[in-house]
Amino acid sequence: MSALSALSSEAVLDEFRAAGALLEGHFILSSGLRSSVYLQCARVMMDPARGARLCGALAEKIRASGIGPVDLCVSPAMGGVVVGYELARQLGVPSIFAERVEGRFQFRRGFSIPEGARILMVEDVVTTGLSSRECLDAIRAAGGNPVGGACLVNRSGGAADIGVPLVALTGIAAPAYAPDALPPELAAIPAMKPGSRGLV
Repeated sequence: MSALSALSSEAVLDEFRAAGALLEGHFILSSGLRSSVYLQCARVMMDPARGARLCGALAEKIRASGIGPVDLCVSPAMGGVVVGYELARQLGVPSIFAERVEGRFQFRRGFSIPEGARILMVEDVVTTGLSSRECLDAIRAAGGNPVGGACLVNRSGGAADIGVPLVALTGIAAPAYAPDALPPELAAIPAMKPGSRGLV
């Protein structure tokens, strides 16, 4: 086992803490759910050395997972783009991304998927799995064969089902709540919406 693949879950979270990317408070997730924990992967990936360490460890887990070789990494924009690029570099394959156009993922910028290509869908964080499933649908519609998914953090506690095997570098069980079902301690804190579709 290499040093990269030996990264413990706590070591991964330490990388997030060191990057100021493991936030606590009251956050509105991209799914619309609320949580006391937010993982800002863009801050983790802004350090190329840290991104290479984390994606190198994730690549080791993918190679050991039984998913098999892949031809292409595909990420949903925006959160998965940098993670997908670095993971593709570690795996030695190209990387492209899908963008939302009128609410649906599409391939633009001249991106296309060869018919039947074995695709690894790459996210930064998986919470409900909804954006992953939507990206996988776009991959299939474009002629690709999605054989698995990958993410830095699965924050669903293993509950998210994206329809293909999902390899996560680490997982956390961070509860997420509907806006009308907040625990009192969370309701007492003003909500923030970080991330690419948020306020900060």
